[in-house]
Parts: sequence; C-alpha cells; structure tokens
Amino acid sequence: MGELPRPARRLRRLRRTAALRDIFRETRWDVAQLVQPLFVREDDRIEAEIASMPGMRRLTVDEAAAEARVLRELNLRAVILFGLPSRKDEEATGAYEERGVVQEALRAIKADVPELVTMTDVCLCEYTDHGHCGVVVDGDVDNDATVDLLARTAVSQARAGADVVAPSAMMDGQVAAIRTALDRAGFQDTIVMGYAAKHASAFYGPFRDAADSAPRFGNRRGYQMDPANAREALREIALDLEEGADIVMVKPALAYLDVIRAARERFDAPLAAYAVSGEYALIKAAAERGWIDERAVVEETLTAIRRAGADLVLTYHAKDVATWQRKDHA
Repeated sequence: MGELPRPARRLRRLRRTAALRDIFRETRWDVAQLVQPLFVREDDRIEAEIASMPGMRRLTVDEAAAEARVLRELNLRAVILFGLPSRKDEEATGAYEERGVVQEALRAIKADVPELVTMTDVCLCEYTDHGHCGVVVDGDVDNDATVDLLARTAVSQARAGADVVAPSAMMDGQVAAIRTALDRAGFQDTIVMGYAAKHASAFYGPFRDAADSAPRFGNRRGYQMDPANAREALREIALDLEEGADIVMVKPALAYLDVIRAARERFDAPLAAYAVSGEYALIKAAAERGWIDERAVVEETLTAIRRAGADLVLTYHAKDVATWQRKDHA
C-alpha cells in the first residue's frame, strides 16, 4: 500500500496555540457592547427574589442606583429599566406618571452615575391590570390609542433622564409617534431603539414572572411577530428605520440568529439583540445542575450573537460576564 496523501493546507496551524487562536479570531465582543436589564419595584413590599431567574432581583429605586454604580465600576456602559408599579389600571397610568417608578429610578441613577447610558422599555404591559401591551377596546388592543400612550411614556422617561427609549409594544407606527413627540418636547437628542422584530416567543416566560406582566386573557400573537416569519421581520425593521429609529432590535436572540444575520446584511443601522429571560433561565438551570460550564456557554452564545451581526446585546448575564473578566485581570 503506497503512502497516503498528506494535506497541503493545514488549517490547524492557525489554532495550534492560545496565542495563535487569539490573533486569528474573527469575532470579538467587549463588555462595553452589553446592556444589563434591571427590574425596579415601586413598593418594597413587592417580592424581591425572582425564582425563575436566579441571580436577578426586583430592586427598589435606591437599590437600582447602587447597582448602577457597581455595574459602572465593572466597566459596563448601559442598563435598561423595567418598572413594577405599586398599582395597575386599564390606562397604564404608572407608565407615564412624572413620579413613576422608572422615572424615579432614572433620576436616582443619573444623579449617582451620570455617565451610565440609561435605556428604558416603552411598553404598557407592566402597568395595565390586564397585562396586555396597550389599551384594550372590545377585547382587542387598540393600536392608535396605545401609540398615544407610548409616546407620552417616552417623553416622560426622556424628561427624567433616559438616554435611549425603546418601544417594545409592537404597535404599528409607534416609532414615528415617539420620535415626533420627543422632538416636539425638545428631546431631539434622545435615541430611539425600536424593538423592531419582536417575536411572540415562548422564551419570555421568566420575564413575565419577574415583571408581573403576563396577559390575564388571550395572548400577544395579534401584535407580536409570528416566529415563523423572517421576511416580515425585515419589513418591520425597515419600517422602524423609516419612522426614525436610531437602533433596531431582534428579539429573542439565539433562536433568531438567522434574522439577525439577514438584518445585518440588509441594513447598516446599529443592530441590537436581546438574549431574553428564557435563554438566561435555561443556562442558569443547567449550570446549577452541573450539566454545563456556565461561563463557557455564555461566552459562546455571546460570540454567536455577535458573529450573526449584532452590535450590542441586552443580556441578564452582563454583570456576570463583567465580573468574570474583572477577576481574570485582578
């Protein structure tokens, strides 16, 4: 038997050592590209612990400001705030009250850590007594009445110090209405990050537990996107950009990497991806059982999201990642 052929091109040469692998690594990410979500409770009688999201807590306003200081010391650059009001009603008044929980948290954070970028969720589900993302009329969410309240909410948040407002209700025309309202109120520099391709995902369960925002009847499939539709996701993104969004988002992240990639190839605007609560909870649960190496899995998933084309990643693991990196350099 003659000598077997030997490969002329040996790609293993470029990954033989850690130093070589680092030199030729194609996709990189930094903690500056991560956004840490925070849940802020208006009433300290609201339960702090979140059973379905180990490591996350519902914070008081003072605790949120203290946490912001810690995050900034870890070199994280941004947070996004979700509010838990002390009362809910049909009109979601807690969302746009000048002294609402998110507005108060914004003021407290900006007073202590002014350089931290503050983002806010612009939605009504956490503030309505029925749990839907808008005003319900005859059993259905009224698009235009909801958009009016979303615009009012965004302005109140900008006035309280939000650098970025992020409409997530998936109402038609929400970005245009918010951009117009912000400009008219003198907040031309406030950034709009549209949850452009937000899918009606089964991965949101732990968030709805954390924010007490599960719908009391029906579901959100009439306004959130069908998970099966990728072309429609690109149309949604295009519309948000036409309406004035500065940043667009795909949500969730891991199950929609194809959408992130398609959006990156089609659009040149800043692109965000949200690694949602269900993704976080799955990793935490497996890590607690010793089935996976949590850090390795988190870093691999962040690499995948960045490799697909996301410029920034909203992730509940942001603080963990920053802490791990701080220990590496201690």
